Order: sequence, then C-alpha cells, then structure tokens
Amino acid sequence: MKKSLLSLAVIIILAGFVAPSKKQSLFNGKDLTGWKIYGTEKWYVEDGLLVCESGPDKGYGYLATDKFYKDFDLTVEFLQEANGNSGVFFRSTIEGTKITGWQCEVAPKGHDTGGIYESYGRGWLKQIEDEKENILKVDEWNKLRIKVVGDRVQTWLNGQPMVDFSDEKIGKADGSIALQIHDGGGIKVRWRKLVVEEL
Repeated sequence: MKKSLLSLAVIIILAGFVAPSKKQSLFNGKDLTGWKIYGTEKWYVEDGLLVCESGPDKGYGYLATDKFYKDFDLTVEFLQEANGNSGVFFRSTIEGTKITGWQCEVAPKGHDTGGIYESYGRGWLKQIEDEKENILKVDEWNKLRIKVVGDRVQTWLNGQPMVDFSDEKIGKADGSIALQIHDGGGIKVRWRKLVVEEL
C-alpha cells in the first residue's frame, strides 16, 4: 500500500513539471490581429472564418504574421471556393507584393496542393506525385500540415504525406508565415484552425 501511494505521489509531482504546450492559434476568429495585409486583395473575417478573396486589381495579395517562425509545425484547414489558387508561405519576407520565401501550394485538383514552390527563384522544388492528386477533397474542408525544421520540409494533406525533402537555402532562411491570393482574379478561399507549434 505504501509503495502504491509513493508511486502515486511521484506521478502527481512529475505531472506538475510537464512542459506547457507551445501550440498557439494564429487566428482569433474575430479579426486580423497579429497579421499584416500586403497588396489590395481582400482579407476579412466572416462567421469566425478567415477569408481571402480577389479584389478589383486581380493581383497578388498576402496576409503575413507579424512574428517570424523559423522551426515550426503548422496545421491549417482550408475550403476552396471558385478558383482556389492560393498557398501558405513560410520563412518569408515581403516588399509590396513581392515575396521572398517558399510556398506550400493550395490549388485546385491537378495542381500540386502540398508541393513546395519558390517564388521569384527556382520555381518548383518539390511537386507531388500524380497519384496523390486525389487526396485533395473538392468543395470540402481539407487539412494541411507543414513542418519545417532546419533545412527539412515535410507536408501532409488530410493526414497523408505529400513531400519530404531538405534544402540548404531554406535552412538558412527565416521569416513570416503568410497566406497568398494568386493573381488573375476569381479566387476565394476560407481558412480556419490555424495552429502553430514552435520547435
């Protein structure tokens, strides 16, 4: 009996020393606190969701975190409406609407959602395999996960691994997490449950 009580006491004491979770929500469901808009495209909150939509200029638009995230594990859910050509950038910096960094693609089926693209640079670094195009759910919510540690990048879509590779240039960079509106007009994407864990 004494041994059992001692074991229980040790468990209770150790439980008090468990490190707090580093996970944090990037979107409060009410406004764009913690984010900065780049460009003239539309970013707004509707029914607790973050919405991006093409504006009259039909140009590129970005919504970037005020804070930089170097090593992190990010999950976000998105619902594509109309043309869903968008993306999630990481370790990025922006001047006007010119972005330096890397994009995890969010696009209509057949266009490499979950792949990694370098804007104003080398272009596609890693496209997804053709058989993985069916993982994207049309007209439904999809869950995207992006994990970046050092020079390694991993992505998952709806729980399925999409890409996993290392890149020296990415490893040296730092910057914001940013959502994109592609140019061309007619784009609308809804976002929710943006949660990041710093590693």
